[in-house]
Amino acid sequence: MNDFISKVVQDLPSSGIRKFFDIASEMEDVVSLGVGEPDFTTPWHIREEAIFSLENRRTMYTSNSGMPELRDEISRYMSAKYSLSYNPDRQIVVTVGASEGIDIALRAIVEPGDEVLVVEPCFVSYKPCVIMAGGVPVSVPSSAENSFRVTAGDIEKRLTPKTKAILISYPSNPTGAILEGRDLEEIASLLRDRALVVISDEIYAELTYGDAVHTSIASFPGLSEKTIVLNGFSKAFAMTGWRLGYACGPVSLIEAMTKIHQYVLMCAPTIAQYAGIEALRNGATRVDHMRREYNSRRRFMLNELRKMKIDCFEAKGAFYLFPSISRFGLSSEDFCTRLLREQQLAVVPGTAFGDCGEGHVRCSYAYSIDNIKQALSRLREFIKTL
Repeated sequence: MNDFISKVVQDLPSSGIRKFFDIASEMEDVVSLGVGEPDFTTPWHIREEAIFSLENRRTMYTSNSGMPELRDEISRYMSAKYSLSYNPDRQIVVTVGASEGIDIALRAIVEPGDEVLVVEPCFVSYKPCVIMAGGVPVSVPSSAENSFRVTAGDIEKRLTPKTKAILISYPSNPTGAILEGRDLEEIASLLRDRALVVISDEIYAELTYGDAVHTSIASFPGLSEKTIVLNGFSKAFAMTGWRLGYACGPVSLIEAMTKIHQYVLMCAPTIAQYAGIEALRNGATRVDHMRREYNSRRRFMLNELRKMKIDCFEAKGAFYLFPSISRFGLSSEDFCTRLLREQQLAVVPGTAFGDCGEGHVRCSYAYSIDNIKQALSRLREFIKTL
């Protein structure tokens, strides 16, 4: 049956993250810093609302775009948090996680051969989604020397007449990097008059630390008219398994995305949508609590890595650190493979997120502090052998 499988699919590489967790699943006593998933349970008041919706038999299809009440709440949330104005009836579509938003945004705009700039290191799905949409992903690498903040100059060097879109995501998975207002202003000035679409994945927007405050690129003059903003409930509200996200943007682009969404998925899960309404209305306190916990873990892990003399810039967003392991003379993949085999500790090689991730590994602090302490102890023992 292999002859029937699309060549595009055959040629797609398997996820670099999944490879390591397949190995780990066959081992005993594995400690992990590899999964980008909150260790918190979805807050009770959100779960209770979902239960209430089931008890009241609210189990039918919703509008393709999502429940009007949820889109209203999303519109209010985007306005209050990020100063972005979206008509809930025409500029918002509720998706099955932000991941679906990435897929249908690309499929809505990409023609065969179009180039899509992808800022790297990046979430593992971006380039495969570009390819499956018929596009050509063009890497825009960032580096530790600039705290993995992409610059307008980095982007400008890779723009061509074939560039159809740019896919950008800050706070960043895997690096934890953020873009500050002055960084975004320069990028906005570059892109404002270009004939392209900006896809901004802002799933970690709630998770910034210290004096860092998230700013959306869509908030700059002339950018909202050409930007699709993706967000969701997985990270900030600890709702990964609920599969609930949303896309906001210009009317024509959201209508095109909704057209794909209605044929492929019909609508997001109904009970998840009721839970999402409750999260946006009453979830801010729990988000603040989780953010404080992540920040405490972030500072602890960063301090311990530096005690081991492992270089690591201070990530100020998401829940990842991206330390350098280049001084040990091993590739990222070799380092992670040996660490898993010799100390039963799973982290993810930086190359899973793009070639410019070489020399780094991704460590998630979306784990309990006890788990983090045990993991760092194993890392310390491993380093002694090097």
